[in-house]
Amino acid sequence: MKINSYKDLIVWQKAMELVKTIYFLTDQFPKDELYGLASQMQRAAVAIPSNIAEGYLRGHQKEYVQFLSIALGSAAELETQILICKSIPKFNKINFNNTQSLLTEILKMLYVIIERMKGRA
Repeated sequence: MKINSYKDLIVWQKAMELVKTIYFLTDQFPKDELYGLASQMQRAAVAIPSNIAEGYLRGHQKEYVQFLSIALGSAAELETQILICKSIPKFNKINFNNTQSLLTEILKMLYVIIERMKGRA
C-alpha cells in the first residue's frame, strides 16, 4: 500500500484511537483530577498523533525522525501516567488494560520506525 498521507500510517491511526480511549478513560476519573492527571494524560495522548503528522509533513527525514522521537517521548510519558494511576487506590475501578496494550503497540511501532529511518540516513 502506498502512503500518500500521514493519515495512511497505521501508527497514526492507532494513536488517534488511543486519544479517544484516553478521553473515555479520563471521563471516569474523579472530578478532583480534572486539572491533574486527566489533563496531563489527554495532552500527552494528543501529542502522539500530532507529532507523527507534523513530522511527516516536514518533508525532511531528519526532522521526521525528530518528531517521531517526540511522539515516542509523549507515549512514554503517557505510559508513566497510566502506571501512576494504577498505583493509586482511587483509580482502582478503572480498567487500563486495553489502553495499556494499545499504547505498548504504539510504543513498539514508533521505536521500529525510528530505528529504520535512522538506518536510512
